[in-house]
Amino acid sequence: MEKPRAVLFDAYGTLFDVYSVGLLAEQLFPGQGQALGLLWRDKQIEYTRLVTTSNDGAHYQPFWELTRAGLRYACKRLGIALGPEQEDRLMNQYRHLSAFPEVREVLQALKGRRVQTGILSNGDPGMLGVAVRSAGLEGLLDHVLSVDTIRKYKTHPEAYRLGTQATGLAARDVLFVSCNSWDALGATWFGYRTLWVNRYQLPFEELGTQPTRSGSSLRDVLAFFE
Repeated sequence: MEKPRAVLFDAYGTLFDVYSVGLLAEQLFPGQGQALGLLWRDKQIEYTRLVTTSNDGAHYQPFWELTRAGLRYACKRLGIALGPEQEDRLMNQYRHLSAFPEVREVLQALKGRRVQTGILSNGDPGMLGVAVRSAGLEGLLDHVLSVDTIRKYKTHPEAYRLGTQATGLAARDVLFVSCNSWDALGATWFGYRTLWVNRYQLPFEELGTQPTRSGSSLRDVLAFFE
């Protein structure tokens, strides 16, 4: 099989560590930080699906607002009294999530091979812009694609189609990389070659389709070019 001509990365959970916000949550709410981080993330993703599939997207809200709604729900569910200052601090932390340590190395290696690189994310443009700048990745990405332009979240096929439109390539010539198994599955169904980065040693989705490859680090992207 020919080498991919472009690599598109999911952002949250793949390039940026969404659970790093749990450190601040633990400082604010001792003993509940990890539970809050996990439930917050799950509710955020659940809300993207609700607003995409209900009433043809009539209830769409930007990812930033769904992230805030997920935080508020998670705190209520866990019995945490979330004040305005605490909410602002947690949301600001989410805006400036830590990048995983191998991100820059992998992007630099791809640029050295003259491979198109990009982000294809549920995040809205403002969120992605801050995250990319905070991590110092501006010069390493050819595309930063947000589903906000179509108001449909992944795993809607129109969300994945943003990648083929931006790169000008067929789906089979693009490698899509995600740490989220549901995202890797949706991209595989769309027709991308896929790498599932299984950072947390979890089982893949049981729906009869597997990603092209699985790995444990973003460095496994480079194996597609050997």
